[in-house]
Amino acid sequence: MNIYESFDIHPDLWPLVEAAEARIAETFGRIEDICEANSLKVLAAFTGCGVSSAHLLGSTGYGYNDSGRDMLDRVFARAVGAPAAIVRHGFVSGTHAIATALYGVLRPGDRMVSITGQPYDTLLPIMGLGSELSGSLKDYGIICEVLNLLSDGRVDTEGLAAAVRGAKMAYIQRSRGYSLRPSLSIKEIERLCTILRQIQPDIVIMVDNCYGEFVETREPTAVGADLMAGSLIKNPGGGIARTGGYIAGRADLVELCADRLTCPGMGTEVGCSLDELRAMYLGLFYAPGVVAAAVKTAVFAAALFEDMGYTTYPASREARTDIIETLVLGDPERMVAFCKAVQRVSPIDSMAAPEPGDMPGYAHPVIMAAGAFTQGASIELSADGPIREPYAVYLQGGLNYPTGKIGVLSAADALYRLNN
Repeated sequence: MNIYESFDIHPDLWPLVEAAEARIAETFGRIEDICEANSLKVLAAFTGCGVSSAHLLGSTGYGYNDSGRDMLDRVFARAVGAPAAIVRHGFVSGTHAIATALYGVLRPGDRMVSITGQPYDTLLPIMGLGSELSGSLKDYGIICEVLNLLSDGRVDTEGLAAAVRGAKMAYIQRSRGYSLRPSLSIKEIERLCTILRQIQPDIVIMVDNCYGEFVETREPTAVGADLMAGSLIKNPGGGIARTGGYIAGRADLVELCADRLTCPGMGTEVGCSLDELRAMYLGLFYAPGVVAAAVKTAVFAAALFEDMGYTTYPASREARTDIIETLVLGDPERMVAFCKAVQRVSPIDSMAAPEPGDMPGYAHPVIMAAGAFTQGASIELSADGPIREPYAVYLQGGLNYPTGKIGVLSAADALYRLNN
């Protein structure tokens, strides 16, 4: 324990730490097995596609004949089990990538149904749910509906047929977002895809895959989803990609999305890569290992905070399908103390003191610890949450387990001292 002395962790916590790590040792072994499988899968995508050093070089201007950009699309698609993909630094966020997919596929008069309840906060203005913003899907005459979840947070499969029949798209959010409902496993997504195909064979199944990439050994596009989208400053960027996002899935649908990203008739043929390619390739290569470290950090946080008497989602021994750990603290003061403690041991801006504040796309003030090399990178250790009941913080990321662990310990120490 001497290596942790400089972080001034309260000595009463060490027995809890030792007990927690002993209890999750077997879980860590399973995480390593998944990491090995995904690492080899990504390597096979690189070698199978024939990536060369020339593909790491960028382009300028229109980006015509950018072989590195086009190769990255092929490598990414192969790595995630999709027929096609577009991977671009021009996506400013996961929300932007998802919005591009929605606007690319849906047309006026179409109807889409979110079958996993109300989507993540930043998607609501895009869909026109509770908002009359100009340019929303609703503004374009696209109908967006929500199938409410059951009381246990599961998808209402009995209500699926009535909800989606005649719809153009069924929308699935894999991760929990700022809610306590369970995240969806790949097995559950596969089951939902099967049910949806039985109801309406031609329905487009779209998955918000943020926070889920490489947590399991398969991705939604490998089990029946037509499209998925996410951010490169989360899992698939490996903490190295400086910005960007992706859309992957059926080739015809991906091309429609590319036409929306650029313009019809140009699609994937344009868009310079500047000097971002090397970081995106390297980030994808590192992603399985970095994701494994983030999952370990989440599992450790769950185990430690369970022993401290807090409710955690998922519990420490539950199977994982994303990198997010929800810790119900029950009080806004604890939320602030938790986030400040995580910030104190962040590699960047450790001297900053997070406070709740307004953020674009959110209805409540948000507290956020984010001392990251890349602004807003959720694959780096961060903790955040809206200041609203049940006053939960959402912990995610950790580029490596030791630094993720000390972030969790710092937060535990802050709450222990606050409560004692």
